[in-house]
Amino acid sequence: MKKLWEFLHNKYFKFGFATIVYILWVIWLGNYWFLLGIPIIFDIYVSKKVNWTPWKKRHGKNSKLVEWIDAIIFAVVAVTIINIFLFQNYKIPTGSMERTLMIGDHLYVSKVSYGPRIPNTPLSVPFTQNILFGKIPSYLTWIQWPYKRLAGLGEVQRDDIVVFNYPEGDTVVLEFPGNLSYYEHINSRINELKAIDSSTYGKVKTYEQYYAQARKEIFDHYTVVWRPVDKTDNYVKRCVAVGGDTLQVINGEVYVNGKHQKPIPGKQFIYFVRTNGTPLNSKVLREMGIYDSDLTYAGDGVYMPLTAENYDKIKHFSNVVAIEPIFMPAGEYDPRVFPKNPRYRWNQDNFGPLYIPKKGDSIRITLENLPLYQRIIAHYEKNDLKIKNDTIYINGKPAEYYVFKMNYYFMMGDNRHNSLDSRFWGMVPEDHIIGKPIFIWLSLNQHETFLKKIRWDRMFRKVKS
Repeated sequence: MKKLWEFLHNKYFKFGFATIVYILWVIWLGNYWFLLGIPIIFDIYVSKKVNWTPWKKRHGKNSKLVEWIDAIIFAVVAVTIINIFLFQNYKIPTGSMERTLMIGDHLYVSKVSYGPRIPNTPLSVPFTQNILFGKIPSYLTWIQWPYKRLAGLGEVQRDDIVVFNYPEGDTVVLEFPGNLSYYEHINSRINELKAIDSSTYGKVKTYEQYYAQARKEIFDHYTVVWRPVDKTDNYVKRCVAVGGDTLQVINGEVYVNGKHQKPIPGKQFIYFVRTNGTPLNSKVLREMGIYDSDLTYAGDGVYMPLTAENYDKIKHFSNVVAIEPIFMPAGEYDPRVFPKNPRYRWNQDNFGPLYIPKKGDSIRITLENLPLYQRIIAHYEKNDLKIKNDTIYINGKPAEYYVFKMNYYFMMGDNRHNSLDSRFWGMVPEDHIIGKPIFIWLSLNQHETFLKKIRWDRMFRKVKS
């Protein structure tokens, strides 16, 4: 036993073991320039010519302060490496995935499920996403690395729950809650300006004129900032369609390639629950996971989100007269909904059909379908896209077809009437994919106090797709 202990602590064994692990990491990384780090490993374990931790003495006792600093530096470096290559924690901030995932759920998100990304923006403050003290960016853009994903255990599959970078989060207005997307704000202002002209019998201008006016207003009065892909906010949704699929939403139900989406127990919609004049029992509602903040009272009833299970329970309440689903009819245009073009009279309940591109797809591009793929071509895949005399030019050349460089995904929240998702901002590129939630390690109920806040039944519960 003593000899084994001495062998394990031999400097050459430590060097050999560390080198093997390091070489495997370099192979996974795919950048063999990092093999130049092997002499550093040799010096750390064998030759010891250079002090790689200059903040502390190599020989002799260090002060408690130095030991604390050394421990903190080690922890920061170790956790940063783990967050980049293995997993990170994610807290559910909104109700867009209820009742599948709840506000206050803390998730273990696996990076290796789909393969970890090499950071686009390596110079950043550890454990921060994009902002410090309200407005200060937590990163520097002096170095920007191209998109590269390491080998993972698999690829994003239909109906997976996925954590990803918010696609429209690349440009945000800081003064608005949640750093409102510039695109959301400008689209909203365009609709407001158009409505004002229409209601006052003014001359309705072109989209380009409204866009120029709205853009000037925003840049004159607010702080607009650009963020790299890996520094946009993190979102979590369900992937309802992958590259190569054709998606359609009919009366709130998802159909992919003509087939109805599999049943999802946590999926819910807004219903109007009409009563006989007596209020619903709030205690019973709380036991069903429905709180006062979920309710909107109107006339002889109340609007509330219901899963299929809760729908069946409430319809048997003695004071419930009727339950009416709240769906926008097909053909009713919602200007907030992708692609935000009146040619496509879609809304969140009746949407599509929409083809989701996959890498290598060649699609005929026309003025009619360009609104569907314009952001992909010009922004995500960084092409110069222009229209001159009804002809589409890509990188200065007339284009009838376009070959996509990445896979794309369509994401939706299970809380279908309370989710900002692909129905509003379009498809998610593969370079925005972060990882897959594996299990819930902590869940806190914002509506309760002290120990009641802990949802013990959700602790260490596997996230089921």
